[in-house]
Order: sequence, then structure tokens, then C-alpha cells
Amino acid sequence: MLAIALSLWTRNVMLSLFGGIALGAFILHDFSLFASLETIVKLFFTLLLEPWILKTLAFAVLVGSIMALIERSGGIEGFVDFMQHKAGLVKSPRAALMLSYFIGVVIFVESSITSLIAGAVGKPFCQKYKIPSAKLAFVCDSTSAPISSLIILNGWGALLLGLIATQISLGVIDVNAIDILIDAVFYNFYSMAALLVTFLFIWFNIDIGAMKNTKYTPRDIEITSNGASMFYMLLPIALMVLLVFVFLYITGGGDILKGSGSSSIFYTMLTVLFFTLFYFVGTKNMSLSIWSKTALDGAWKLVPIAMILLFAFAIGEITTELKTGHYLASLATQNLSVTFLAAVIFLIGSVISFATGTSWGTFSIMIPIALPMAVAMDANVALCIGAVISGGVFGDHCSPISDTTIISSMASDCELIEHVNTQLPYALISGGVAFVLFVLFGLYQT
Repeated sequence: MLAIALSLWTRNVMLSLFGGIALGAFILHDFSLFASLETIVKLFFTLLLEPWILKTLAFAVLVGSIMALIERSGGIEGFVDFMQHKAGLVKSPRAALMLSYFIGVVIFVESSITSLIAGAVGKPFCQKYKIPSAKLAFVCDSTSAPISSLIILNGWGALLLGLIATQISLGVIDVNAIDILIDAVFYNFYSMAALLVTFLFIWFNIDIGAMKNTKYTPRDIEITSNGASMFYMLLPIALMVLLVFVFLYITGGGDILKGSGSSSIFYTMLTVLFFTLFYFVGTKNMSLSIWSKTALDGAWKLVPIAMILLFAFAIGEITTELKTGHYLASLATQNLSVTFLAAVIFLIGSVISFATGTSWGTFSIMIPIALPMAVAMDANVALCIGAVISGGVFGDHCSPISDTTIISSMASDCELIEHVNTQLPYALISGGVAFVLFVLFGLYQT
């Protein structure tokens, strides 16, 4: 709560996250200053020794390099020219935002990649049609996590399958993990509602809440005007999408759904970076020195984002130590009717995800709680798992300390707090729809 309040007040995300981390450490050690400081130092050292965290941070930096190289190559300008003049598909603000929406839905391999690509493609069109960057950030954010949690052939699916499989191995339930996960996806009501609300927002230009007051701000987007082919953008992106599946298959020992999400996206971005070296320099699109300078400049620009992600992981660890999720879940399990079980699980997941800024962390907390509860109360297990997924995505979508929220605002050149304030009313509408559906399905199945 302190981290979220500070982020809204100071608009400094790293300071806000550190405030939450420090307060959490003080509570854990009965407000002993030296013990708390020792814990904070050890926490960051421990995080930086975790391979998956190092790969995630490296991924953020590598993405900066690749997106900078694609912009410098002129591939985005070539794509914009093709879509606008040759194909004639983008001739209005609605078409411009719809293109980013379509990209967000098609590229479902990883939520961060989705946001970054949709933002990179959308920014030039937003400049041309004078679209406020907050609208682009909303489209990027509202397609990334929702579509990644609906089409589970990615790291999201691997995580969820692993969590469910763990409960099966403990004897909580005797079902096939893949079957129950596929069933649960059909109850992921928030993600479905968010995609629908975003589509309606674009198509009918529906501005509500803070979105009514957003203004177009001219941005200095450095896109080289060299008449380059759009394939300088399309080929790296296509390779990005393909390689995630390849590395998920390799790290999963032949099973995509058992692959490592962090390893897959890290190896993918590293491979794509080397591909741009041979492709851009080999076709004389740019010299080796320009390639090197552009890659380093792009990486440096995303170092602050990598630091914010590190702080976000740290506050997630602190809230886990405080057992925030288990406490919230215990409050709701007293005298709870099976009819409203899924709806309550959705609300708890939303609060945990909002407070911690991580949907994946919420899944890890809530599935070991929700699945045994559903079995014990003879409720629909798939519906309850769907409620966990929906709650995790909803809270993450609203939270100013969420990695996807931060990356979406960065990818769209939108100020973080403006993005949070303008997106919140739409997210609340989608969340309200999801909550009603969980209640109705709970009533029906009871």
C-alpha cells in the first residue's frame, strides 16, 4: 500500500518500490534498523544470484537494443509507408490504434514483447494522427497480458501447468493437468472482457474518466528516413515469435508447456540481436560501428526499466515473506458459500496482484490455495483456476508497480501515472464484468 501510494504521490517508481521494500523489512524485523538494512542488502544479492531474474533483466536490456536497431534500420518507417500508402489499411486514428491492437493479439508469446512491438509500431501512427500516447499505452497493456493468459503456448502456460501439476503430485486432485488448464482458460473472464472493452474503446472512440483529458504531445521519434524495406522490422519480429517456441521446446525437453519462460525469452532476444548484426550490416543497411552504437544506446535507455523490474521482484519477495496472499485468502475462507467461491477467489487474486504488481506471483500464491479449497468444497476446479488467472491479470493491469504496466507506458512514450489513471476506468469495467460472470457461473453450477 505504501509503494502504491508513494508512486501516485511522488511519480517516482523506484523510490516508491524501495519505500515498500524498506517498510516490509522493518515489519519483518520488528522495526530493527540494522536487521532491516541487512535483510534488504541480502535480498538484492539473492535476487541477482537467481538465474531466471538475471535472464529477465538481461531480456529487458536486449529488447532495448533490438527495438533501437529496428527503428534505426528504417524498417518501422517502411512498414508505416506500406500500411498507409501501398496497402491503404491505415488512414485514420481508429485504424492506427486497431493496428496496434491486432499486433497485440497476434503476438502472444510474451507480454513484454507484445507491449514493446505494439508500441514501436504504433508510435509513428500516433504522431501522424495526433493520438495521445496514453491511448496507445492502454491498447498495448490491455492486449499483452490478457492474450498471453488466454493463448497459453508460452511461459504463462508453462508456469500455470507447473503449479497445477504440483497440486496433482501432492494428491490434492486426480486429473490431467493440461486438460484442467485448458478448461480453466475458458473461464478467464477478465482477459476476454479486457480484449472486448479495448476493441470497443478503439472502434467507437469511447473516452471515459481521465482519458477524456488526455492531450496529444509531439514526440521526437528518431526513425531514419532512408526508404528501407519493412522487412528490416518484420523479419526480426517474426524470428522473435518463432524462436520463443523453439526455445520453449528445447528447455522443456520436447514439451513446450514445460519449457522455461525466462530462459526462452533471453535466448530468443540474444539470437535476434546477432541476427540483426548479420542482416543489417550484411545488407549494408548500417555499418558495424553504427550497429554497435545503436545497440548500446538502446540497451542503456532500458537500464532504468531493468532496475524497476529488479525492485518489483524485491517487493514481491518481501510480500511473500510477510505472507500477504495467505493472510488475505484466510480472511475470505471463513463462512464462505461455494456459490461465491470463484468470485471471492477472483477478488483476492486481484488485491494480491495489485499490491505486489505481479500476476505470476499471484498465480504462485493463489493456485495452491484455491485448488484445494475448490476440491474440499466440491466446487468447479476449472472455474476457480480461471478466477485465479483473471484476478492475477486484473490486479496486475491496474497496478502502477506492475512490470507490464511500466513496460507498456515506456513503449508508448507515456508517463507512467498518466497511463495508470487513464487505463483504470476501463480495467474496472472489465473487472466488474468478470466478477458478475463468476457469480453467475457459481450460481448456475451450484
